[in-house]
Amino acid sequence: MSYGFETLAIHAGQDPDPRTGAVVPPIHQTSTYAQDAVGSPRLGYEYSRTQNPTRDALQECLAALEDGRRAFAFASGLAAEDTLLRTACRPGDHVVIPDDAYGGTYRLFARVAERWGLEWTVARVSDVDSVRAAIRPGTTKMVWVETPTNPLLGIADLAALAVLAHGHDALLVVDNTFASPYLQQPLHFGADVVVHSTTKYVGGHSDVVGGALVVADAALGAELAFHQNAMGAVNGPFDAWLTLRGVKTLAVRMDRHCDNAERVVEYLTRHQAVAQVYYPGLAEHPGHDVAVKQMRRFGGMVSFRAAGGEPHAIEICNRAKLFVLGESLGGVESLIEHPGRMTHASVAGSPLEVPADLVRLSVGIETVDDLLADLAQALGGAA
Repeated sequence: MSYGFETLAIHAGQDPDPRTGAVVPPIHQTSTYAQDAVGSPRLGYEYSRTQNPTRDALQECLAALEDGRRAFAFASGLAAEDTLLRTACRPGDHVVIPDDAYGGTYRLFARVAERWGLEWTVARVSDVDSVRAAIRPGTTKMVWVETPTNPLLGIADLAALAVLAHGHDALLVVDNTFASPYLQQPLHFGADVVVHSTTKYVGGHSDVVGGALVVADAALGAELAFHQNAMGAVNGPFDAWLTLRGVKTLAVRMDRHCDNAERVVEYLTRHQAVAQVYYPGLAEHPGHDVAVKQMRRFGGMVSFRAAGGEPHAIEICNRAKLFVLGESLGGVESLIEHPGRMTHASVAGSPLEVPADLVRLSVGIETVDDLLADLAQALGGAA
């Protein structure tokens, strides 16, 4: 039987405990397992870096939500990214990365993978021709995209990029953190690997750090399973359990995030203290038509440029009260930040440098009128 998204989020990988009937799967907080005989582990469990029932439950659920073949849970989103790079690439290989991306991803490529021998080129992933020009035939092994991008909320045409990447025998890797699997399922558009920081919308409560990879191909899945164990940056059982708890409400949370974000965008577009709003739900957004085809709705992330420049942007962030000044995103509470000095400080001086007057909002699920009132005082009080 085929189940809907909300049903899968609650039940996939999460059958009642067969021994006690507990509706919530238990936390298997163990490092090792008793074996029936030498070389005969029960149900394949021998050591929790290799396999753990709680992590297995999360991985099965994530694979179902992205409609993938296999999923792998890691200690963080960057641990997932690093494992993927070292699984699918070799020194001397080349990767195309976005010109607008999470600062930690850029740092991984520029400060870690490059020293290992991986080459990379920046491209505007919202422009297929820009990506085409960046590909190096014979050496490009991955086209890495975010959609929406972080923090400027650009949109990549996944179907077109899948055709382009596969024509060069490269993988299309999609960071789906901003959208979540509820709003977008990149594998349906030809992507090979989906990346998540499960810290964000999947976990949803700002109380756990984690990452995940979901793949469409069984052979790639087998390679990732080996490297997940060999490299060891796995999601612990308690973190896996917290993430599973959060994912059960992903659909209802995302609908509320979207509802509130749409109201916030409507308010910001009319405010004289705001020079420009970035949100793919706006009809004038250059990626709007593609987003309509790929996404169920447009998400809870909103960025805008302050009319008074960087000092204005910083003052807005500092004056906000209900919008908590902090890094990260995707929790039930609303957050505000200055990307240039916070999440994206690592890209300063690079082709990924973000505008100094940019403010990024992670719109939570609070009463929306309270959020609008907080923005009103923050914007109105800015110089």
